[in-house]
Amino acid sequence: MTGGPLDDLDEQQREAATALRGPVAVLAGAGTGKTRVITRRIAHGVNTGTYSPGRVMAVTFTAKAAGEMRGRLRALGIEGVSARTFHAAALAQLNYFWPTIAGSPAPAVVDNKVRLLAHAADGIGMAPDVATLRDVAAQIEWRKVTMRSIEQYAQARPEGAGRLGLERVLDLQRAYERLKDERRQMDFEDVLLACAGMLEAEPRVARAVHEQYRHFTVDEFQDVSPLQHRLLELWLGGRRDLCVVGDASQTIYSFAGADARFLLEFDSRYDDARVVQLLRNYRSEQPILDAANELMRDRPGALRLVAATEGRPPQADAGVPVTTVTAFEDDADEARAVASRIMAQQKQGIALRDIAVLYRSHSQSAELLRALTDAGIATTVLGGRRYFDLPEVRQAVMALRGASVAPVAGGLVDAVRDVLRSLGLTDEPPAAGGAVRDAWEARAALLQLAEEAPEGTTLRAFTDDLAARARAHDEPALSTVTLSTLHAAKGLEWPHVHMVGLAEGLLPISYAQTFDAVDEERRLAYVGITRAARTLSLTWARGSRERHPSRFLREIGTRILQTERGSAPSAGGNRIGRSRNATSPRARPQPSR
Repeated sequence: MTGGPLDDLDEQQREAATALRGPVAVLAGAGTGKTRVITRRIAHGVNTGTYSPGRVMAVTFTAKAAGEMRGRLRALGIEGVSARTFHAAALAQLNYFWPTIAGSPAPAVVDNKVRLLAHAADGIGMAPDVATLRDVAAQIEWRKVTMRSIEQYAQARPEGAGRLGLERVLDLQRAYERLKDERRQMDFEDVLLACAGMLEAEPRVARAVHEQYRHFTVDEFQDVSPLQHRLLELWLGGRRDLCVVGDASQTIYSFAGADARFLLEFDSRYDDARVVQLLRNYRSEQPILDAANELMRDRPGALRLVAATEGRPPQADAGVPVTTVTAFEDDADEARAVASRIMAQQKQGIALRDIAVLYRSHSQSAELLRALTDAGIATTVLGGRRYFDLPEVRQAVMALRGASVAPVAGGLVDAVRDVLRSLGLTDEPPAAGGAVRDAWEARAALLQLAEEAPEGTTLRAFTDDLAARARAHDEPALSTVTLSTLHAAKGLEWPHVHMVGLAEGLLPISYAQTFDAVDEERRLAYVGITRAARTLSLTWARGSRERHPSRFLREIGTRILQTERGSAPSAGGNRIGRSRNATSPRARPQPSR
């Protein structure tokens, strides 16, 4: 990179990147460049001598996000910063200090909580089904990240799990903890609990950690749980060099213990906190942002985003509606219509990798997959098997590694192409969709990575890079349409997004009955809308249960969304009015602050 880390930042981003000391909160709306700000701020701190790289800890929530942060820092010439997830940082500290405290290695981490729960259930004469075991596992995670004992959990969650009543759930949780202790294992939540306990009980460990890390940055701060926040406080040890970055409107993991109050009340916790808002969105067209802004109007912490005119390609599809909403008779009609629209986009020259179909729950994907496969459209389901775990990719990487041992004639691209051809890669994709097309796309992505490699890259260096990508979950973009739940889509973006199932009972989902639960669904819809850059299609289907359009569509309204008529919609089925639903969270008066 040429120039300094503050080059090409806008005024708001520069203000955040130059606030190097003391408590700082960066309220970063979707598409406003928060990762750029985080990494530029750290680079600026190092370059000015304010930070020593080895004493900076940057914490985020996924290994992929941590890997991206490290990559951006390397591109800025910054090495030695600890960019990790909460769990990775805590586990590293446990593994380092535990032997000196206990005289033995730290306990192993449970690799499958549901399997261990099944063994615990068998030990006490229970045989719950897998779905119930998953529910109990989720409740154990919630209990621990909210720092509740089993007795406190019983008071907060008296409903039980699956077909198990509360007492049986408590018996199973106690059996799980006993078995885990007998096997000398920790689960993921125990890693955080044990690290926090170690810092509280061992002053010399706390002193060593405080000496090592002086400056902290926490990304996605709206997703911090009470346990993570407690661990962060122990890492800080009363010091104040903390920068938090987040967006309350993207809090979509409250069910798992995330608590946006830590972000919303940051300036109350630190009365001298500097708060910077990032409002210039470099991703989306303004009509998309208008829909997002209207959906979140008057919600706590909501930021009104404005499309930046610089830094984004011009809208090439002049005359094409940016945001539309369409009603259909049933889910099959809706899925076929989405497939037809994607075919039309493909004919316009839009790459399939630039298109996503988003939905609330996994069960909605089956109809969509059927329609897209029938249309011959290659798809990738986000949250399925990881790219580097696909059999055809593993086979190809092994073959490439084997070929790299001997001298290679020609350049990298030719060598990779020859290996992939021997495994079945053809110059043109198969005409049909399905598994054969998926395998072709997976191999073709490896060839594209070779084509994008720096000039002079050897085949051995290329295979080393593939191994590094696999470890960092840095997966290539396939030439396929992405199907994803709204939860899994968080943090991603596509030029063209189709959001399906905008109906009561699907979004908000049927079991969201309380004010807070519906509000979480609203934020989930907001996350989906703000994934779109160029065009946004919102659809819903009446179905056999006579669904109604989502209250979220009514709240956004026809002033922003252009309504279209789908295949034989019911009379009045696609009229999106401005009336407020009495059960909508927005109808509840908000306390003044």
